[in-house]
Amino acid sequence: MYKRINGIQHIGIGVNDMDASLKFYRKYFGLDIPFFDSVAPAPLMDIYTNNSTITKRASMVVNLQGGCAMEVIRPTTFEPSPCAFDILPGDLGIFCAQFKTRDIQRSYEFCKQDPPPFLSEMTSTPHGLKTFFIKDLDGNMFQYVEGDGAYVDHGHHSMGAVGCSIGVRNINEACNLYSKVLGFDKVVYDHSGEHEDFASAWQNSQNVRRVLLTQSNPPGGGFAKVTGQGYIELVQSLDREPRRIFDDRIWADNGFVHLGFDVKGMADLGEDLKQQGFGFTCDSNDALDMGNTKVHCTYIEDRDGTWLE
Repeated sequence: MYKRINGIQHIGIGVNDMDASLKFYRKYFGLDIPFFDSVAPAPLMDIYTNNSTITKRASMVVNLQGGCAMEVIRPTTFEPSPCAFDILPGDLGIFCAQFKTRDIQRSYEFCKQDPPPFLSEMTSTPHGLKTFFIKDLDGNMFQYVEGDGAYVDHGHHSMGAVGCSIGVRNINEACNLYSKVLGFDKVVYDHSGEHEDFASAWQNSQNVRRVLLTQSNPPGGGFAKVTGQGYIELVQSLDREPRRIFDDRIWADNGFVHLGFDVKGMADLGEDLKQQGFGFTCDSNDALDMGNTKVHCTYIEDRDGTWLE
């Protein structure tokens, strides 16, 4: 059977205040089109919620100008907990999400005029693109980067998500999954040392190795024209022991809870993943009901425990 990782579909994030967060993401990222917004139990996630079924409200929102979606999650059966420490680049898990903009100066001026909780200086990425960072209402870090590939133009300064940064212990080992298995096999940059964009965002210098990956094959699937090219940045700390962002916490607590991929041929893909040592940790088997949307949903983990849907 034909099987394919079509590309990144969405980034999942747990928040404290659902309505306020959705308003924030509409304002700063143009995420104003909901695929679904529903309250339901999440038995699929029992393995990541201490074997106790939680109930959560989830809303999948997208910016039709282009880019991937974001799934915003707020548990209704417990109060979500934040990370117990200040997250730094290279800590294990998703620590930053990237959004693209065709006019980064316009986006920066918008944020300066109506500041979010945190706004960095304008700097450059390792491959020379202009960039800056903001934090949302819960202190999660987001990065604006220069980008193109607009699907439509409805006037918002930002487009949708383009990828995320994931902390790993060893980039070479992590690439066995992200490059060889998931197909993000093209290296955009591979830089080690201190970086001005991270220094501006985290207010101190971090000695890290950063590898930006994308797919050499063009994105596929029914949403490819909207989502466009996706990117995964792997980040390894070179001078400190990283901490796991979701250590002693559960799925739907505050923070970036997973990276979601759009795939074709789930069963055959699962066999390939199992043979490579990344078998499904949970599997909805039949269609999972998410409001008016039905999907076949599975999870795997990378070597450092980051959740991938």
